[in-house]
Amino acid sequence: MAGFPQVRTVFSATQPSSNFPHQSPYSPVALSAALAGGGNQPIQRTVYIGNLPNNASVDELLNLVHFGPLESIRVLPDKSCVFLSFLDQQTASLFHADATVKKLSLHGQELKIGWGKPSTVPQQVTLAIQQSNASRNVYLGGLDEGLTEELLRHDLQRFGLIDQVKIVRDKNIGFVHFLSISTATKVVNTLPTEPAWAGKRVNYGKDRCAYVPKSQQAAAQNAQAFAAQTIVANQAMNSPASAGFYGGFNAPDQGNRTVYIGNIHPETTTEELCNAIRGGMLQTIRYMQDKHIAFVTFVDTTAAYTFYNVSTYQGLTLNNRRLKIGWGKNSGPLSPSLAVAVHSGATRNVYIGNIEDFETFTEERLKRDFGEYGDIELVNFLKEKNCAFVNFTNIANAIKAIEGIKNKPEYANLRIAHGKDRCANPPRSGPQGGAGKHHNRHGHGHGNNHQGEGLPPPEITVKEEFTTIKEDTLKEEPAAAGVVAAA
Repeated sequence: MAGFPQVRTVFSATQPSSNFPHQSPYSPVALSAALAGGGNQPIQRTVYIGNLPNNASVDELLNLVHFGPLESIRVLPDKSCVFLSFLDQQTASLFHADATVKKLSLHGQELKIGWGKPSTVPQQVTLAIQQSNASRNVYLGGLDEGLTEELLRHDLQRFGLIDQVKIVRDKNIGFVHFLSISTATKVVNTLPTEPAWAGKRVNYGKDRCAYVPKSQQAAAQNAQAFAAQTIVANQAMNSPASAGFYGGFNAPDQGNRTVYIGNIHPETTTEELCNAIRGGMLQTIRYMQDKHIAFVTFVDTTAAYTFYNVSTYQGLTLNNRRLKIGWGKNSGPLSPSLAVAVHSGATRNVYIGNIEDFETFTEERLKRDFGEYGDIELVNFLKEKNCAFVNFTNIANAIKAIEGIKNKPEYANLRIAHGKDRCANPPRSGPQGGAGKHHNRHGHGHGNNHQGEGLPPPEITVKEEFTTIKEDTLKEEPAAAGVVAAA
């Protein structure tokens, strides 16, 4: 982690035209929020990010931040953490909620997300925003032909730590992102007085953390809306009036991971239920079809709360029925052995790779062989990738299956490992759920229903599965023996 601020990454995309100084770095909404953050009352606007990889950079980390402009970035290399201070509480809360739900990671390492101390926006920063639309991005125009990004960084780092330097050579302009607005303000005020910068244009550009490429705008808007709903729901959950908030069910105990689902159509299958559940990896799903109810236990408490909140506010419909959502009995924390297994990559989905003969390894065969270890909710094939997936109703049975299937000679040449739980895919925008397979009878019930919905697109799925296999093979430890299987 040492030298974290100095490590740079390549930034190949051209800077958006909205960064030019004749446009405000802030939208009207963002500007009003930024100015509102400059009061005397400390606000919760700083997000803690820990467990950063030793070889990570500020540049790489900030590539993951798209919710709004930052006031400052404080780096603590010896503690492998940073503190991101936004200009207002709402933007900070949106980023915090999104990062928590998505389990933000860098270089394959999951980051820790928390809160820093409440604080106020410095008065001089508020004033600079009011008067000059200040940001931590400094725009430089009329640059000399021979000036390189390295030389520019070397010249301006005397003012303070730099996040990113970008020169657009065909226009002879540059953008330098500092780690704080106050540092950028010093640069904008000082450079015009220096002979070397005489006649050159110096102004503020748009903070790249407030910029979202067009191709990502829809996803970013959905993420912001979802994060906002999560915040509102959590506030309602913690309010004094929340006693009757759960529609007949008690407010959840602290750390509850089990969600109750009721009013399920009698023809609904476990597979269809799992298709409708999004937002977090499942430990178990217990479907009591005769009672039209199910209990879904997530691995993570936050994921359970998120699923509950989104399903409550947006509605969860399956097979033309609005499902009832509540809280089940608190199952407590994961057992130590299961927690170790999950940390090592265990899920309820088993990946079977290197399949050459699909006439031998049929759906019926896989259900029979793997069914010895527990209930299966879905067997799915990607024949063009020579692989299949067997989804159990709980993680423990998937672990047993991987351990046991290795002893079967006919599986000796196949690649067996844990795959991705499709329930961990991000929630869809808008009302949750779907029509269900008996409203769409095309061959097998899991054919069209899973493409891009029950599972990620094939090319993404297989890439993620092989990544899991590789990492698990390298990281396998005695404590997690049998959790991840090699061929």
